[in-house]
Amino acid sequence: MAREIHLDGGEITILKSIGLSGTQIFGKLLLDRIGQLSTTELLLTLDGLLSLGYVLSNKVNVRTREDVECAFFRVNPAYSKDLRDAVNPGRRRTRTREPRARR
Repeated sequence: MAREIHLDGGEITILKSIGLSGTQIFGKLLLDRIGQLSTTELLLTLDGLLSLGYVLSNKVNVRTREDVECAFFRVNPAYSKDLRDAVNPGRRRTRTREPRARR
């Protein structure tokens, strides 16, 4: 069952910077990839993604820029397909087959 996920621009930027494949990214590299976001916007958006469970981290509290630099981040594999559809809404997957009818 697909979940309907709605993301804003900052969340899409962070998810694209982390990558939707599920591999880990170091916090310093994440900060280098995100240039246009302010520190407060980055921290609030990242905290929202962590609290929803869309992004996983090795640190429990990510409250400052230094915490982000020392942490590893990755997209939660349970949400990766739904997040991929939310990041690219024009490329939504359509069902090619009808579900089988139970007899």
